Amino acid sequence: MAGHRSGNRLAALDGLRLLAALTVVFYHYVALAKPWGHSTASIFPTAHRFAQYGWLGVEFFFLISGFVICMSVWGRTVGEFAVSRVSRLFPAYWAGLLLTVAVVKLWPEFTSIHGWDTVITNLTMLQGGNNTPDVDPVYWTLFFEIKFYLIMTVVMFFGVTYRNCLILCGVWTAAAALAPVLNTPVITAFAMPQYAPFFIAGVAFYLMRRHRPNAVLWGIVGLQLLLAQRYIDYRLATNLGKATIGTVPTWPARLIIIASFAVIAAIALGALDKIQWKWLTHAGALTYPLYLIHMNIGMTLIHHYRGRLPAPLLVVCVTALMLVVAWLIHRFVERPLGLWLRNTMRRGIADVRQQVAPRRKHASPLPQGLPQTLIPHQLHVPTPRNPEPARTELG
Repeated sequence: MAGHRSGNRLAALDGLRLLAALTVVFYHYVALAKPWGHSTASIFPTAHRFAQYGWLGVEFFFLISGFVICMSVWGRTVGEFAVSRVSRLFPAYWAGLLLTVAVVKLWPEFTSIHGWDTVITNLTMLQGGNNTPDVDPVYWTLFFEIKFYLIMTVVMFFGVTYRNCLILCGVWTAAAALAPVLNTPVITAFAMPQYAPFFIAGVAFYLMRRHRPNAVLWGIVGLQLLLAQRYIDYRLATNLGKATIGTVPTWPARLIIIASFAVIAAIALGALDKIQWKWLTHAGALTYPLYLIHMNIGMTLIHHYRGRLPAPLLVVCVTALMLVVAWLIHRFVERPLGLWLRNTMRRGIADVRQQVAPRRKHASPLPQGLPQTLIPHQLHVPTPRNPEPARTELG
């Protein structure tokens, strides 16, 4: 569907992406003690209370990703989807990775990199699958995104339809709910029980936008909202330490998750379509490179200058610098290299098709008179409300 790819961007999603990234930055710079040398509760007595929940920006990213990737695969072939993802993810990633390596090698006072084999493996973005350390800890989310892309690729082989997306939501929900009991590594790895509710809810929200909301879709979203509560204690312990269990209240995290679902619901229902400020599109473009570079580089700067500038001013300056560097990566690396990769991969796919086409012409025809396959019962598919919904990209 050509209209799918030519529609206007959802500006509200761009703004929400940047908000999610800044929330993660806020958490790393204000809530974590490591770059400051001691607990930040005494440095930022008020801000620390809010920053300790900033890790939820990652869950919000996954929720947005479910919506956006479901939008992206609709009407595309597997090859087209692969081209869009590779050209979108790798240029900024390579730039952020090499810049992080350079900063950490020059100023190894905050963290270090163990061996060049780690750096080389990280260039593939597949280090999460073979127990290779991430050059920057934030890269862990990229491997979860890649697994989500593989799941959506399976759906593409069967056809991206309303019915098949509903089947995906049901099968994935069951797998994620049963994974802790089944204790099967492969199922657990791909079901991603801690984060599946956000991806699945995002898919359901996009189905609402494309096909109108109904009781089935609201039921899926409601179920995911309940399942998302299951791992809040686990995520708190992962991000703030096991000592925080029972001491840090969980109700703010629950409210943030509910608010995240509510905002994406508003987008799904078209309530935020009137927001078309052009600056949001430019702001959204900074999200991915900002996320990639802010942690090890930013924390190194905070660690180095923590005794020379007031803490609030230092956080503001480092954040501003990271935004500027993110823009430079987007403008001078991500855009030109992404365009080159996209065009190169498309030419490669076109060449493969030209080589395969002649073989198909000479293939033996199928025997005549074969019985038709039974057509499975089709779910009722609502008439699309938005035949040309806006497409956006998520890093």
